[in-house]
Amino acid sequence: MVDPQVPGDGTQGVTFSIDKIYIKDLSLESPGSPQSFLTQEQPQVEVGLRTRGEQIQPDVYESVLTVTLTAKVGDKTLFLVEASQAGIFTIRGIPPDRLQPVIAINCPTVLFPYIRECLADAVTRAGFPPVHLAPISFEALYQQQLAQMQQPQPAAAVN
Repeated sequence: MVDPQVPGDGTQGVTFSIDKIYIKDLSLESPGSPQSFLTQEQPQVEVGLRTRGEQIQPDVYESVLTVTLTAKVGDKTLFLVEASQAGIFTIRGIPPDRLQPVIAINCPTVLFPYIRECLADAVTRAGFPPVHLAPISFEALYQQQLAQMQQPQPAAAVN
């Protein structure tokens, strides 16, 4: 356990607070309806995920988690839904070299339950059974992204 009174442990004066959580964008398409409601086949659901974070004021950051769900039967799209769940966070007292992991891991982790509910609700309102996303480890995704960035890039072919 870290003692907040011990100088130099990196926790003195640290603030991480949620100021606002909101839907930044939501779109749903059902290009195959009404025929898509007549199919008995189980659709294949593809999940796409993006995160971004940016400073909007000193010590204030916006984090946006975007998830795209595409449900297909064969080559026919039943539905496509994309939602961007955003949050405004106050993050203070974290050294600059440790700030990026907080924005890339902690903020999307807070936003995930909200976007999960938003997507399930949107799909249900479109007339389809809800899609419930499995939990996501944003820490594992961040580590994976770091590992990919540290791999040596193949040399470009010289003409």
